[in-house]
Amino acid sequence: CVVSVTNVPPPHSTIRPGSPVPVNTNNPGVRKAARFGVYRYNNSSNDLFLFKESQIKKAMVQIVRGLKYMLHVEIKRTVCEKKDHSSLDSCHFQRKKNLQRMLRCYFEVWITPWTHKVHIPVAHCH
Repeated sequence: CVVSVTNVPPPHSTIRPGSPVPVNTNNPGVRKAARFGVYRYNNSSNDLFLFKESQIKKAMVQIVRGLKYMLHVEIKRTVCEKKDHSSLDSCHFQRKKNLQRMLRCYFEVWITPWTHKVHIPVAHCH
């Protein structure tokens, strides 16, 4: 099964589909996957505020019927309240000391580009 997907640099030709490979944390696919993980976190948290990714610490990608990203991400509380349904891009991080909060998360985000499906089997934040 050969998968060709745009904007993921081809790993070394010796790596067959199936083994996770490190990928640059600035890769557009990685950034998009991290944002999906954040959406999943925000949907399940009971925080008044939305969180947003502040730093992607480490990223791996595995080609398995699509792309499965394994991401270590730091997320921080923003000034946007959940009820406002703001676009995260326009949400700034909290500046008030007592409201600042940072969490370390591990997300697994599985994207099948040809079906436009995103599945997030794992989203652990602490």
